[in-house]
Amino acid sequence: MLAWAAPAHGQASAPAAPPASTAAKPAAPAAADTSAGANETYDAMAGDGLPGGRVPPPPTPAERIAQELRKGRKDQALKIADDFLSTHPRDAQMRFLRAVVLGDMNRQDEAAAVLESLTEDFPELAEPYNNLAVIRANQGDLTLAEHYLKLAIDAQPNYLTARENLGDLYIALAAAAYDQALALSTDKTALGRKLAMTRELGGKLHSSR
Repeated sequence: MLAWAAPAHGQASAPAAPPASTAAKPAAPAAADTSAGANETYDAMAGDGLPGGRVPPPPTPAERIAQELRKGRKDQALKIADDFLSTHPRDAQMRFLRAVVLGDMNRQDEAAAVLESLTEDFPELAEPYNNLAVIRANQGDLTLAEHYLKLAIDAQPNYLTARENLGDLYIALAAAAYDQALALSTDKTALGRKLAMTRELGGKLHSSR
C-alpha cells in the first residue's frame, strides 16, 4: 500500500517557486495538519484561550477542514473547501486539501481530477504526483503509478514519501511479473518461491504502514 501525502503546516498560498521541502513536506501546498501537533493546536483553540487572557485568532479554512475531518464530518469539510475555492479558484493549498478530502470520501476519480489539474498549474509540486500515484496503484494501474512517482521525484528529488512509495511499487511490480512468469513456466518451484517471498515482503510492508 502506497502512502498518501497529507497536508502539512506552513504554506498559506500557492508557492511562487518550486518548493524546497524535506521528507516532512513543509513546502506542500496545504497548510492544515491532522498530526498530533495540529491536534494540540486545535484543542487549545477549543479551551480557555491563549495565556494572559488573549483571544486566539479564528481558525483558517484549512484548519477548519482539518477539524471537520477529525470529527468525521467529511461533507462539511468538502463544503468549506468548495466555499473557499469559489472565491480563490487557483489556491494550490486548498485544491490539494480538497483532493485529500475527496480521497478520504472514496471519491477517487474526482480526487484524481483535482490532482491532475494541480500538476498542470503547479508542475513544481511533488505531492499531487505522489497522491495520483496512490490512486492509480489502488486502481491496479501500477505502470501509471510508477510514472507519477518518477514525476514527483523529478519535481523534488529529496521527497522521501515518493521514493519509499516507488520502492513499495517495485515490489508489487515484481510480484506481478513473477505471477505472469509462473503461468508460463513448466518448472514452477523456483518461481513459486520467489513469488511467495515477494508477496510476503509486500504484506509486511503493508502492515508496517
